[in-house]
Amino acid sequence: MNFLRKKLDEIKRPFTKGEKWEKFAPAINAFDTFLFVPNHTTQKGSHIRDAVDLKRTMVTVIIALLPALFYGIYNTGFQYYSQTGSDFTFLDAFMHGSLKIAPMIIVSYVVGLTIEFAFAIYRGHEVNEGYLVTGMLVPMIMPVDIPLWMVAVSVAFAVVIAKEAFGGTGMNILNPALTARAFAFFAYPTYMSGDKVWVSEASMIDGISGETILGSLAASQKVSYSMLDMFSGSIPGSIAETSTLWILVGAFILIVTGVGSWRIMTGGILGASLMGLLFNLWGANSLMSFSWINHLIVGGFAFGIVFMATDPVSAAQTQKGKWIYGILVGVFCIMIRVFNPAYPEGVMLAILLMNVFAPTIDHYVYNSNVVKRKKRWESAQIKTA
Repeated sequence: MNFLRKKLDEIKRPFTKGEKWEKFAPAINAFDTFLFVPNHTTQKGSHIRDAVDLKRTMVTVIIALLPALFYGIYNTGFQYYSQTGSDFTFLDAFMHGSLKIAPMIIVSYVVGLTIEFAFAIYRGHEVNEGYLVTGMLVPMIMPVDIPLWMVAVSVAFAVVIAKEAFGGTGMNILNPALTARAFAFFAYPTYMSGDKVWVSEASMIDGISGETILGSLAASQKVSYSMLDMFSGSIPGSIAETSTLWILVGAFILIVTGVGSWRIMTGGILGASLMGLLFNLWGANSLMSFSWINHLIVGGFAFGIVFMATDPVSAAQTQKGKWIYGILVGVFCIMIRVFNPAYPEGVMLAILLMNVFAPTIDHYVYNSNVVKRKKRWESAQIKTA
């Protein structure tokens, strides 16, 4: 490691203050801080000494994403081979999925980081590690056969409009990854919905239909998958959103490490369960009659509530606010699914909607606490008078 440290210091020398390439220092420093803990410290004022920094937080989230990603890679190949009726092994399925998904991840990181580096150099600040997670999330919530140029355009839109326009990491009000998906959904609807986009190469092979469970229910069609299939994830869908089992493994990692809010996750489950039960009693259409438990394990609900709704920047910040925020995400997710068949997924729009209202929720929670403390103070003054 000392050898690598010395080499990096030699490379950085022309980028230090007063040198020829000083303007590009943020770009070269990004590689340094990615490999080593930053060596700069606060020089004045009060500050917190902690071993956890933004980089380690983002790395923890990436580790939590890996189980769902690896299963999503396998499931991409599994859906392709099982639909075509070909014999295959686990390795065949995993390799097919890797060849489809790896280019999407590469495009996402190359485009997103290029824009981040450009803004960092232009503004003269360090490159933030926030895109380490966003760059992984964007491909994981896309259909497998979406063209790479659409992924690139969606990433560029999300980074520029949903993130850098607000000042970069920590300042955005919308989740960048969901913004990318929303942009792709409305800009290229034929590549983001239907029965041909969820199974690899389905549009090129006759007889393959990979409609999602929610899409089938929205069209009043019967669902042939068992609850075990839904929970394990061996169903068509976005790349890494199908397996609730492996998403729960990621949720466990986030909760144990304190990176993800269990209050938001629990609130989301409670809100979705309540709405699902109420609609089950109504039962006016296929989506209303769909078991409330199944609503929790199909589509992007589990992935969204674990990895998207818990985004520490765009979610509510107060403890009580997190409960309210999570419950409303769950409520609106099921409501959108049931009342708008054109958007049977629901969780994407629900989270983006609550991203907008998260500051308002925190505002009223703060004011409520101020009023309660003021009343306690007045009551104490009356007793001592």
